[in-house]
Amino acid sequence: MKSDVEIAQEAELEPISDIAEKIGLSKDDIEPRGNYEAKLSLDTIKEYKDEEHGNLILVTTMTPTRGGEGKTTTSIGLTQAFWKMGEKATLGIREPSIGPTMGIKGGAAGGGYSQVLPMEDINLHFTGDMHAIGIAHNLLSAMINNHMHRGNDMNLDTRKIVWPRVLDMNDRSLRNIVVGLGGTSDGMPNETSFGITASSEVMAILCLADGIEDLKERLSDIIIGYTYDREPVTAGEFGGVGAMATLLKHAIKPNLVQTIEGVPAFIHGGPFANIAHGTSSLISTKLGLSLSDYFVTEAGFGSDLGAEKFFNIVCREGDLEPDVAVMVATVRALKRQGGVSRKNLKDEDLEAMKKGLPNLDKHLKNIQMFGVPVVVAINRFPSDTQEEIDYLKDLCEKIEVPYAVTEVYQEGGEGGIGLAEEVKKLCDEKKSNFRPLYSLKEEPEEKIRDIATKIYGATDAIFTPQAKKDLKRIKQNGLDELPICMSKTHYSLSDDRKLRGRPRGFKVKVRKIRVNSGAGFLIPMAGDITTMPGLPSHPAAKDIDIDEDGKISGLF
Repeated sequence: MKSDVEIAQEAELEPISDIAEKIGLSKDDIEPRGNYEAKLSLDTIKEYKDEEHGNLILVTTMTPTRGGEGKTTTSIGLTQAFWKMGEKATLGIREPSIGPTMGIKGGAAGGGYSQVLPMEDINLHFTGDMHAIGIAHNLLSAMINNHMHRGNDMNLDTRKIVWPRVLDMNDRSLRNIVVGLGGTSDGMPNETSFGITASSEVMAILCLADGIEDLKERLSDIIIGYTYDREPVTAGEFGGVGAMATLLKHAIKPNLVQTIEGVPAFIHGGPFANIAHGTSSLISTKLGLSLSDYFVTEAGFGSDLGAEKFFNIVCREGDLEPDVAVMVATVRALKRQGGVSRKNLKDEDLEAMKKGLPNLDKHLKNIQMFGVPVVVAINRFPSDTQEEIDYLKDLCEKIEVPYAVTEVYQEGGEGGIGLAEEVKKLCDEKKSNFRPLYSLKEEPEEKIRDIATKIYGATDAIFTPQAKKDLKRIKQNGLDELPICMSKTHYSLSDDRKLRGRPRGFKVKVRKIRVNSGAGFLIPMAGDITTMPGLPSHPAAKDIDIDEDGKISGLF
């Protein structure tokens, strides 16, 4: 089969105005960026974003392997399948980050015959949103250091500045650095760090804000550090919030593109799923629901991270009620959770699949805990044998969950019709009885325990002395009613990436708790999660090239 970039380059794209027209938008509603990309105007956002009427479909997955289980590809293929059935559907996914694109994970534009186009642009810079978010974030960083250089009349403790810098590239050497060296004219020396742009609180804020005014209010509420008297200092006190919002003037507008089959797709925002809520923007979600009968979106990693945060944070912020969840399951993920090493995942092993089933079962129970109907999408890979696919179907029947085999990578929308039929059936039956996992009135440690015990399957959550100090400060600052955004590994239901299947008898250890007061959530840090990834021994960047005619090769 041809590579993703070869398939994408052979596709015939429709003018973006024609794509907009399919969901009832006129030329005046969009701001084209070339022939095949557009942003929606602020007036269009105001007109449509609160007129919800479509069905909300969330795509999530069981615990993924290192290469992912095709969640984005499944989301794209499902949306295309709806159109093949004569249903009006739109897609909402996250923007790729260049760091992972140049590293090991690859981009986030789908694959095969279920891609969003133009895939080269989408994976490389796109409409500049990542750049705008990074510049807005680093403006605040520069203003903080300038304030320190100019005398520090706010009494800011240099040891307690919690606002890092960001860069949209995997670069492990920037995880811990010292700035301000060189003498008195070069600023005040202090320790700081870099995270990848997707981990920025500005990214999380942009994806939860419902407009410019809300964006400015949230930016103002960012806590950048603490005084020597242990009082929080916010971004609003520096007076640069208006400038930050100005830099985000276009970034807050959703991007409209198309799938390889000409289906409208919103690609907007990309918060880091380990450290933030890992979903596309709330604005684009509400627009999609207003403009179509089915809106398909995804959440980062498995149900224990992306879906839990989507339900407890995003749905609360947007007053959303999901209608159906799609759980992507693969033969290789079951084998991995059953104890098979990465290098042997292509070998047939039915016994390992059976051992991995409790992992899938737990993820399904997690979705059901929120009162949302769920269907399994068995995403077939070329290395899967028919015996393995049949065995996975039998496993789904034993746990009495609806399922459909999908081959959207190979066949596009046609390969997802069975899944679309199952999803439509559940939507028509209106079985969703959505409810969040916890009350915001609960103490933060109780919310954390709810997630740890009910979603991860832990016996308890324990807190280090630092985490206990953080909880005390959070309460003193009146932030204890914020929702929880757990940070942990995505390779296990637990906080230990080595524990496979459905771990039992473990406790989740919370090391510290970060406060994202602008985005509006607390981040308990469980395990050792870095916000700045590193490059692998053979980065994807070594295989990417461009010829004199501008044709890109080796992207995927």
